[in-house]
Amino acid sequence: MRFYFIEPEKVGMSDRLNYLDKFLAECIRSKAFPGAVLLVARRGFIIYFKEFGYSMIIPKKRKMHRDMLFDLASLTKPIVSATLAMILVENGIISLMDKVIDLVPDKYRKYFESEDKDKITVKNLLTHTAGFPAWIPLYSQCKNRDEVFEKVMKCDLKYSPGEKVVYSDLGIIMLTYLIEHISCKRIDLLASEKIFKPLDMKNTMYNPPKNIWKNVVATEKCGYRNRVLVGEVHDENAFRMDGVSGHAGLFSTATDLAIFSQMMLNKGFIDDVQILSRKSIELMTKNHTEGLNSRRGIGWELKTENASCGDLFSDASYGHTGFTGTSLWIDPREELFVIFLTNRVHPSRENRKILRIRPLLHNIIASSIKD
Repeated sequence: MRFYFIEPEKVGMSDRLNYLDKFLAECIRSKAFPGAVLLVARRGFIIYFKEFGYSMIIPKKRKMHRDMLFDLASLTKPIVSATLAMILVENGIISLMDKVIDLVPDKYRKYFESEDKDKITVKNLLTHTAGFPAWIPLYSQCKNRDEVFEKVMKCDLKYSPGEKVVYSDLGIIMLTYLIEHISCKRIDLLASEKIFKPLDMKNTMYNPPKNIWKNVVATEKCGYRNRVLVGEVHDENAFRMDGVSGHAGLFSTATDLAIFSQMMLNKGFIDDVQILSRKSIELMTKNHTEGLNSRRGIGWELKTENASCGDLFSDASYGHTGFTGTSLWIDPREELFVIFLTNRVHPSRENRKILRIRPLLHNIIASSIKD
């Protein structure tokens, strides 16, 4: 599962990729983010892999290295939650059309017996169409993981399931509970067993141990925890869940994400390892919200006019972003993926310049395709 470097021209890319050096250096200069790692691969070969800037600027400066671990934030959703859900589907344990009320223990059924909540399916959770509000401060209302799960189950819906897409961490937290309940195993252990170890993703984990924090990129100076976060999950609700959830909490490197991305491009395989079937990958990456206000796959965001992958990626593209400044986009038509990792919330989440930068960067990359 090793990747090899190759000149861009050998996989149909032009030397326009060289402009990325100048582009990202300017991003650092304009303080869009302190540091970044960018990896671009096509047809199974890495054609661009560089680091820029700093992994930390307060309380001291640390240079960025391209093998550093980033807090992936919501990239956790497709990599962990959606993949594990589809593994359960393939094993005949659940169906995407199973209703949540039929999967929870009897003691929790009462929370889903209203006219709308009894309609929520696993698919609704994965496509952000369950009706949950976008976010609530669970970390200030709950003391532990169990209280978080129960609070989400008690939560009133804001709209009927299937009516529209509202991107919500709560639906994925609900899915986290279901996966753990059905598997009798916490989601971090399950992800390691079913995804990371088989793929040899050695630097992908929840709650990185303190002895490797020097190799972890800093995120925000957190007012709630009164410290600069390094090696601790940035998301407050995931922090209340001991750093382990299906909506956030995963840390990884660009190299490990490249392995996962190539597995997705290969329709579930890489080398002699199979994580998912071709049918599952095809199902995950097709539009399940036709006619609604957003295009969503199973756990994945699909290309739209306003997508962070810019104007030039094909309509078949799928990807996801993370609040901390991370993103992953895959274009199966071009056999291309882009892993763009930044620490844009360091030292403050108020910095939103990355929202404009992401599509511009992906336009440079896509315009380099010449075959």
